[in-house]
Amino acid sequence: MVKVANLIAAFILLALASSSVTAYDPSPLQDFCVAIDDANSAVLVNGKLCKNPSLATPDDFSYSGLDVPGNTSNQLGARVNIISADLMPGLNTLGVSLARIDLAPNGGLNPPHYHPRGSEVLLVLEGTLYAGFVTSNPDHRLFTKILKPGDLFVFPFGLIHFQLNIGKTPAVAIAALTSQNPGVNTVANAIFGANWPLYPEVLTTAFHLDKKLVEDLQSQEWVNPT
Repeated sequence: MVKVANLIAAFILLALASSSVTAYDPSPLQDFCVAIDDANSAVLVNGKLCKNPSLATPDDFSYSGLDVPGNTSNQLGARVNIISADLMPGLNTLGVSLARIDLAPNGGLNPPHYHPRGSEVLLVLEGTLYAGFVTSNPDHRLFTKILKPGDLFVFPFGLIHFQLNIGKTPAVAIAALTSQNPGVNTVANAIFGANWPLYPEVLTTAFHLDKKLVEDLQSQEWVNPT
């Protein structure tokens, strides 16, 4: 009996230790969450309110429209149509989302950006893309590939990446992301189009640029492909 009791005690201690090791805070689905005591001024985070399961319909788990080309008549020659839980409610809490990427011929660009809450797998359907990502400090290694229809490329979590149409015809790709709200931060927009603008001195030092050039860049309109 003593041995059995010791085994049970050891098992309980092991289970407690295991739960402590595996316990963690859930990954946020928004940029930040400021604590507040007033419930009337609070908002729901990490997902949306759930519909009563008995009221769910097939329409909650489907979406139509990814066959429609995106309008690429903008400065970047790009359009990204993200399908998240906002458009497809059944995605809520499932940790996935999808996007259609349209790039105009001869240089349509989904500019350098990163997803703070997800990794991405890209599938090329049409056209020829130059795609890649850059690793974090201190190496900053560049991984690139010329992609054609049927090719896949993965962009690791949180790393800066891009897609450029180097072909003479429109390009189309589908991106699968590992979050229902992966977020997107376009590097140039964040740096030069910040609201409010960064002090020019920050950018002249960081990017080795002339102050006049920095101020000119900050005065421009920075387009998002989404």
